[in-house]
Amino acid sequence: MNTTLVLAMTADGKIADVSKSPPTFSSERDSAHLEEQMALADLILVGSGTLADGGSAVLVEQPELIQARIDRGQPAQPPQLVSSRSGKIDASLPFFSQSIDRWLLTTQSGAKDWQNRDSFSKVIVCETADGRDIDWAVVKTKLVELGIEQLCFLGGSELAASLFAANFIDELWLTVCPTIYGGSAAPSPVSGAGFSPDTAPKLTLLSVDRVEQELFLHYQVQK
Repeated sequence: MNTTLVLAMTADGKIADVSKSPPTFSSERDSAHLEEQMALADLILVGSGTLADGGSAVLVEQPELIQARIDRGQPAQPPQLVSSRSGKIDASLPFFSQSIDRWLLTTQSGAKDWQNRDSFSKVIVCETADGRDIDWAVVKTKLVELGIEQLCFLGGSELAASLFAANFIDELWLTVCPTIYGGSAAPSPVSGAGFSPDTAPKLTLLSVDRVEQELFLHYQVQK
């Protein structure tokens, strides 16, 4: 299974402002690029915090991309896998009324709130031995068993830190946008406790494309 992280950030490395409002700094071309990457995926992974901030799932809207998925035998929209250790997700979010296949990744305790409900078609439980976190090694095994070959990860920053620490991410598409947000409390693409120089994930630059004022960087994560 190949996992690709797709995100956009300001030139000073922020994915949102200090109020953590939904970002508005990227272009229509970046939105199209995001759709292109999503359209290749068998499954979209998103953190519950990112979902709460946006309220709904990002969808593939370009007709040619949807048709290409159908021609490949895929559903028009890739299923959306929401990751939440606690399972605390607002059931009134617009996400739950969208015409998509919804999956939940959580712990045993997090799954309790969703038992006997049809909000998610799949509830995947993969927890560490102490039951406090998600075991990403087990997640990869389960997703492969479910036939997932291409996983597209859309954030957020806490989840990205966990995935990088677990060596779960294989590729990174990063759009650098010509805006400065600043603010020590503004989130960056990867948060968490941080990495030391010895443990920091290393990247290999595969390509650089400039489209007007934006840079589209494609990296491979060194294993």
